[in-house]
Amino acid sequence: MPDTAPQRILVVDDEPVMGSSLAKVLASWGHEAVLAATAAEAREAFRPGAFAAALLDLRLPDGDGLAVLRALREEEPDLPVIMMSAYGTVEAAVEAVKAGAIDFVTKPLQMAHLRHVLERALETAAVRREVQELRRFADQRSSFGDLIGASPAMRQVYRLIEKVAAVDAPVLIRGESGTGKELVARAIHVASGRRQGRFVAVNCAAVPEGLIESEIFGHEKGAFTGAAARKIGLMEQAGGGTFLLDEISEASLAFQAKLLRVLQERAVVRVGGRELVPVDARILAATHRDLEEEVRAGRFREDLYYRIHAVPIQIPPLRERVEDIPLLAEHFLAEAAGREKKKPPELAPETIAALLRYAWPGNVRELQHVLERARVLDMDGRIGPEDLPDPVRASAGAAMRATASGPLPPLRNARETFEKEYLTALLRAHKGNVTEAARKAGLGRASLHEKLRRHGIDPDRFRE
Repeated sequence: MPDTAPQRILVVDDEPVMGSSLAKVLASWGHEAVLAATAAEAREAFRPGAFAAALLDLRLPDGDGLAVLRALREEEPDLPVIMMSAYGTVEAAVEAVKAGAIDFVTKPLQMAHLRHVLERALETAAVRREVQELRRFADQRSSFGDLIGASPAMRQVYRLIEKVAAVDAPVLIRGESGTGKELVARAIHVASGRRQGRFVAVNCAAVPEGLIESEIFGHEKGAFTGAAARKIGLMEQAGGGTFLLDEISEASLAFQAKLLRVLQERAVVRVGGRELVPVDARILAATHRDLEEEVRAGRFREDLYYRIHAVPIQIPPLRERVEDIPLLAEHFLAEAAGREKKKPPELAPETIAALLRYAWPGNVRELQHVLERARVLDMDGRIGPEDLPDPVRASAGAAMRATASGPLPPLRNARETFEKEYLTALLRAHKGNVTEAARKAGLGRASLHEKLRRHGIDPDRFRE
């Protein structure tokens, strides 16, 4: 459970013996019980935020337990409430769940089952609180786990991660090569209730067809030549955690059929074995291909596509979030300098302008490699355009690229676009210091302020 500290549980039951028994059992589980014997006492004892969960009897001497449930949930919508009743009918359970109960248990209580239900409820509530906390800061953040970026496109990705982390629904992570699909998968894992388990990833394109089944599902001793001992597969190793099928579109149709069965049954059969081995791992998938086109072409099973595609997350290519490039560049340079215990080199404004103009077909991975090369070539602690590879350096002199779908924009528009990018890079390089930025650009402060106003650029965004 995420919350290891003792939790206060509101117990509402009109039977003194049952209330006392539950208090003792909860104490043995490390929790504190607050007892109420009537609906009135329950309403009197309850305060929003005071309890981690409530155990509520369906029938009370002075009212209906469902009415109490609705009252508690009205004051605290996320409170986990477990209904109890000696009259355990299907109709009563359905009514309780409709009213907002997280579960329904029948008397006489099976304490092992109650503990499982309560711990699951507390864990779900803890994850929900963490997600709400993350959401509260999502619009201000410039990173999420190992993901870096403050652009609207990346903030949308962060919000999706927060939402899917709280549930075990299948997620398909889509994006071009180098955009960070595995980082998104890791972020989902770390933000989820499975964070204490392992995160295991396999690249379907990197495992030979003859080995992929053994690698993922495992094999029994003697299953094939060289199988000298039983091998636990990667999916089984991820039990209690998260398993990522990276580049799932590269798997063969034969393997896709076996994978579909595993996802349906939540169990694997090791190569050479007959026994179904349960697998408790959250399954994520990732691809750089257009899976809909792969389905139409007959290269990907339609039933598997719908099985893994419950929630899609699309990672934008770097060219569609150029405002994140300076932030990413600073991060990569600082990270490399930290490993070598050196001061990170400064990026010249002209260099940042070149980085902003380049199309980045290799996305974030290519940016990281370009900066690593530039850092090695740098001799004076300042990375200039001359330290960049030819294709990137050439982009600095281009006012605007033609696109495949249309003509060049008017010259005025091209100038405006480049000027805004240049001023953004300039302020970032000088950490929002307008005086230094104006001096570097050869402008007066008043002139620079006028340009910033016209482009809607706030220097405060870049100040540390």
